[in-house]
Amino acid sequence: MRTFAPPADVRHKAGVAAVLGAAVALAAACGSQAAPGNASGPGSAGSKPASSLTITVAAAQGATPRRWTLTCGPSGDGGTHPRPAVACATLTRAQDPFAPVPRGVMCPMIYGGPQAASIRGIWDGKRVATTYSRVNGCQTARWNKIWKVLGQINPGGPMIPAGGTPSG
Repeated sequence: MRTFAPPADVRHKAGVAAVLGAAVALAAACGSQAAPGNASGPGSAGSKPASSLTITVAAAQGATPRRWTLTCGPSGDGGTHPRPAVACATLTRAQDPFAPVPRGVMCPMIYGGPQAASIRGIWDGKRVATTYSRVNGCQTARWNKIWKVLGQINPGGPMIPAGGTPSG
């Protein structure tokens, strides 16, 4: 019984592609942040907080919004947010927490509730100005990604048990 072996040039191209893919993945994993002790990096002791945000959340259109400040940095987490350490950790762990839904993405037309939120300020040295809602599946997914930052405001939406994770 004979087995198929691809031509040498195909094997070479596949090998090159695998090496390039590994190099790109390694470069992405390394990041570009300075070491925590580096005086010029974002983790330097005694510097201003790397992040200072204003978070506004409304339970429904026309409802009186809740408004908090949040600071996250090397000297500690704070502001008027009810759980600043949890909120800072949530934003730090979330992959690109302020990114909008990409253009051209088809979103499930599943209404998640009337809640709306905005976050403005500086995150990790970069200006942030974004809004959140639950008008469809994509927007609800963005909301759920950082729901611990936005708080437990759910009239008309799925229940989030205290300390739990959002459903849907």
